[in-house]
Amino acid sequence: MDAVDEVDDEADAVEDADAVEDTEDVEDDADFDEEGGGSERTAQADAMWNDVKIEPVEIALPKGVGYTLRAYRLNTELVPTEVEEEEDDFAILHRRPDGDEDDERVVILENAELFEDEPEPEVSPKASKKKKSKDDSDESDEPDEAAELDESDESEKSDKDDVSDEADDDAKDDEEEEEEEEEEEEPEEVPAFLSHRGKLLLFRSVEGLVEFVKSDDVEHDMAQVDTWSSLKKRITVSSVVPTAENRYELDLVVENLRGGQDAWDTDLLLGAGEVARDLAYALRLEPVRTALAPGSPLDDLDEGLRAAAAGGVGGFFAKRRLKKIGAQQAALGWRTIIGKISAAVDWRD
Repeated sequence: MDAVDEVDDEADAVEDADAVEDTEDVEDDADFDEEGGGSERTAQADAMWNDVKIEPVEIALPKGVGYTLRAYRLNTELVPTEVEEEEDDFAILHRRPDGDEDDERVVILENAELFEDEPEPEVSPKASKKKKSKDDSDESDEPDEAAELDESDESEKSDKDDVSDEADDDAKDDEEEEEEEEEEEEPEEVPAFLSHRGKLLLFRSVEGLVEFVKSDDVEHDMAQVDTWSSLKKRITVSSVVPTAENRYELDLVVENLRGGQDAWDTDLLLGAGEVARDLAYALRLEPVRTALAPGSPLDDLDEGLRAAAAGGVGGFFAKRRLKKIGAQQAALGWRTIIGKISAAVDWRD
């Protein structure tokens, strides 16, 4: 009987040990999820976000991590955000004193006699008579030549008029063709963020984001999205879980670039380029759009990273091209981009 009890006690001890290990594994998984940005999104939340065609986005900047919303719609369905005009730092150079007008300005010239009209030379009566008689003789001797010149001038003038008319017709045709091409341009899909007057609304907490979405009488650019009213009714705190594709760590880009080509994180850099281009378009940040435009050094960096990640022969040559890109130059360019984006953020709690 004692032997049986000992066996049972050993079995219970093994089960308790297994239970402890399972509990530790669960805790480790929970910690891992928390480090990865939170718990996984439920199927119900996935269905809601897919239905409204809007996604929560997490952006990490030097000042902190924030949450916002992004949607893609046709450019024909959205009105661009209103951007406040920046003050001209050199406006004082173009400004005139009050009451001054161009017509009433008095200009004092040194050596004014240099700007006076020269008097016409006087002509003696004898010289004028000789000149008059000579002109009369010339007119009487060559009447036919003058008539021929007049006829030739008229013909040249008519030819020029015909040429100018043809040029005007060609210009009109070109304008009509350009207008037709503009009308035939197909709508393109463009990004829209939770923003207002060129400022990105970035919330430090999910609760703050949800409270803002559900509130009334607040102005923002995403209110024009067709599914906004549906999102207001259905959004919950537990549903705001950005997917891995919608998490961007812009605060790590400069440091990663400075580490050199061998340390470059392809997913980090390509993701940063994606969200920076979207923000530049939605917030009308022209310097950022120019810095990341096709053919720019930073765009070449993105293309090289994509080709290198694809592998193969193209990836081999892409890696060689990447080595020619200056790490410091790329880091400086991205530092400027992140500074422009950070300046366009309206942080909310």
